[in-house]
Amino acid sequence: MTVDAPVTNDATSGTDHLLVVDDVRTHFRTSRGLVRAVDGVSFTLDGGRTLGIVGESGSGKTVLSRSIMGLLPKRHTETPTGQVLFKGNDLRAAPRKELQRIWGCDVAVVFQDPMTSLNPVMKIGKQMTESMRHHLHISQSEANVRAVELLRSVDINEPDRRLEQYPHQLSGGMRQRVTIAMALGCSPELLIADEPTTALDVTVQAQILDLLQAQQRQRNMAMIIVTHDLGVVAGRTDEIMVMYAGQVVEKAPTRELFTRVRMPYTEALLQSIPRIEDNVDTRLKVIPGRPPDLTSPPKGCRFAPRCSYTQTKCLEEPPPLVSEGDHQYRCWFPIGTSLEVDPPTRRDGALAPGVVATAGTVTTGGAD
Repeated sequence: MTVDAPVTNDATSGTDHLLVVDDVRTHFRTSRGLVRAVDGVSFTLDGGRTLGIVGESGSGKTVLSRSIMGLLPKRHTETPTGQVLFKGNDLRAAPRKELQRIWGCDVAVVFQDPMTSLNPVMKIGKQMTESMRHHLHISQSEANVRAVELLRSVDINEPDRRLEQYPHQLSGGMRQRVTIAMALGCSPELLIADEPTTALDVTVQAQILDLLQAQQRQRNMAMIIVTHDLGVVAGRTDEIMVMYAGQVVEKAPTRELFTRVRMPYTEALLQSIPRIEDNVDTRLKVIPGRPPDLTSPPKGCRFAPRCSYTQTKCLEEPPPLVSEGDHQYRCWFPIGTSLEVDPPTRRDGALAPGVVATAGTVTTGGAD
């Protein structure tokens, strides 16, 4: 077992990996203080591979994806440390014009709500061809032909007619297919899908996820899927990175993470997934409490106030990110190891503030 250090440029110069994220920190200046939205995140991604970034709202996953793209406003944002190397080039140090060349062409993004990411007063065809004409330097007629081919590739019927329609004339699923087609327009090497199924019903969600997976394999591009649902990334990613309160708390190959969970937060996310074999009156499991205030995060483990395994050490000392081969986790008492403790009766009887053990379950004291 080793304590994980930030990625070094000597080990990963960017030539070995398509994307290298090294000790990235993104903070926001607010009237209440400095919000540490992303706090020391490191990972690498190779071409043709898929990474799932998972965490509940407020975990920092979307801020991380926008930090990678360089899409955050600079006026109230601080980036004290870190590098984002794409094919060896540091995107954080790149001038705006260089980023504009990369956006859409080499790195593309699919946002979670197509109704807000698409221009409501501009026809689909205009929105799709604009980026292609800019990056690929092709004529309008060539761009139109390419747009029709892209819409057909994402299973939209009557693609010629769709180019003349406005976003409000399409269903939610079709709008999301349009945004995927737009993102693929310039054949990017990296696609970031930020909660691509949040605004869709369950049936359409599966179709969109299958479509993204098929396009990723067909084009051999790298992909990052950002989601709050571990079920979304199961079977669709090569590796999963779980975030909580701005930090990576567990990271492992997908099969490894589902079969050998180490971090209690990951276990809690898995337990909160509804199961089809459960009775209709089965109560859904929830994670007690709320994520911490990132202007003043807890002294020890950031998940300790909500964790059913909490010990005194968890409240006093922040755990490092340790590695067991290619499995990383941030926990003093990892599940499935000799250090594991049984909830809710713990070795020293310590309970996190506001957490009460009752009838074999753990709940929060007081109302949220």
